[in-house]
Amino acid sequence: MTITGSDHKPLRVAIGGFGAVGGVVARRVDQGIDGLELVAVSARDRRGAEDRMAGFRRMVPVLSLAELADAADVVVECAPAAVFAQLARPVLSAGKILMPITVAALLEHLDLVEVAKNHGTRIIVPTGALLGLDAVQAAAEGRIESVRMVTRKPPAGLAGVQYLADRGIDLSGLEKPLRVFEGNAREGAHHFPANVNVAAVLGLAGIGADRTRLEIWADPTVTRNTHQVVVEADSARLELKIENVPSPGNPRTGKIVALSIIAALRKLVAPLCIGT
Repeated sequence: MTITGSDHKPLRVAIGGFGAVGGVVARRVDQGIDGLELVAVSARDRRGAEDRMAGFRRMVPVLSLAELADAADVVVECAPAAVFAQLARPVLSAGKILMPITVAALLEHLDLVEVAKNHGTRIIVPTGALLGLDAVQAAAEGRIESVRMVTRKPPAGLAGVQYLADRGIDLSGLEKPLRVFEGNAREGAHHFPANVNVAAVLGLAGIGADRTRLEIWADPTVTRNTHQVVVEADSARLELKIENVPSPGNPRTGKIVALSIIAALRKLVAPLCIGT
């Protein structure tokens, strides 16, 4: 199904969260992507958001999270995990498309899939900071035996994580790699909601978050957020590795995340789509 605005009008896009990721996405849509139109953003600091729109071709309203559903056809979620449901539920209940990046929060609210179904809309999750999800999804149509992911981040990329503070793990002055978590993707996404959304995405694409194994390392020897994935399936053995340049505005996420959202938005209206 091709998604377009009615009467060939551009698809109206709103950005929920106007920070390091949302700001990049909003600016790119404002600069011009055929078939898309930026109509609103949301931010806690309304004045600050208006100031950051300096240089935009067209200023758009800064709305509350709840107001985005009425303004747009597609809402891109780039907000903190704590407010995920405040944005997502009204969007889906209004029959609008939700494009979330806080997939760790989506795992906590999977009832929203039923909300989307009941209101005739969809939740479209961008690939984000991972790679090979098309191959993982294809393998899942057969039988996947196991999925294992190892994430390595510079210590600064894990700063402020409550899970580490609760366990007395101090990453300041770290001189060698330290494994700070081992478990499944659901547990990892819960404890590191701003750091390993990729694990949640991988779980949803493959054999589920509970069966997807995850290790997280604070590694002073790396300068990029690195994810290694091994998938054993009856159709293929996948070994995937990506080294993401940290976002200039937020070292916890990769620069490629915003670009992935832009690519996913473009795919909504493109006459030619590549990949599963």
